Amino acid sequence: MTLENPDDLTIRVMTRHDLDRAIDWAAAEGWNPGLNDATCFQAADPAGFLMGCLGDEPVASISVVRYAGTFGFLGLYVVRPDRRGRGLGHRLWRAGMDSLGDRTVGLDGVVAQQENYRKSGFALAHRNVRFGGTPQVAAPRDEGLKRVNPEIVDAVLAYDRPFFPAPREAFLRCWLKPEARDAFAFVEDGIIKGYGVIRACRSGSKIGPLFADGEREADLLFRALASGANGDAVFLDLPEPNQAAVRLAARYGLSPAFETARMYRGREPDLPLSRTYGISTFELG
Repeated sequence: MTLENPDDLTIRVMTRHDLDRAIDWAAAEGWNPGLNDATCFQAADPAGFLMGCLGDEPVASISVVRYAGTFGFLGLYVVRPDRRGRGLGHRLWRAGMDSLGDRTVGLDGVVAQQENYRKSGFALAHRNVRFGGTPQVAAPRDEGLKRVNPEIVDAVLAYDRPFFPAPREAFLRCWLKPEARDAFAFVEDGIIKGYGVIRACRSGSKIGPLFADGEREADLLFRALASGANGDAVFLDLPEPNQAAVRLAARYGLSPAFETARMYRGREPDLPLSRTYGISTFELG
């Protein structure tokens, strides 16, 4: 179904209030966003969040975050339930995709929409599965575990670089600020061999990213992060092809709770999934 008057939908770059509203919509869809995500999302690309309105009334959202000139990530694609089925989402989608130009574009879409994304030129790369539970873990004692602080942030940024298709320094410098999230790195012989971040969400806490050179480092980082949840629920969004990550989740009593289809339009990036134990966010990749 199309709009009676296509010009009725106006599209604007989101204000911070708009983004807070879009994150609330995502929470209502069961996506469980973080409590302090908005500031870092906007740091990634201030113009990369679009709101569709009818008059002054916001009715649909989409994020189309641009990383350099080669990569973009699409998320927060929500049409308000009472405005669905009218073509509003499709119009906003087209505007968002136009803003990304000829970049390779990634998304983590709900499985039910996978066929629609395929019709728009996206191809399935793999499943991401959200595991959740209440792990009973104590903080490990290992001299390799270091809280991320200003002295090692640059080294963490360098370690992160192969795990994402484009530089994302502005986002990470915000994401790693200790006042909103806890972050640990594993350092051995002065070399970072993994790092992870945990943040409070609408329900429980979510670990992401969790990148590590091997299972031992990933396990230590997971326990260091999860122990700070104080017995509350912990969620980990992992790429299903990494069976070591699946084993890690199962080892600490986490079970599948939700899944997405990681899809790309354009050439699929060559990312180290075998060392990816938890993706950063479903919204930004």
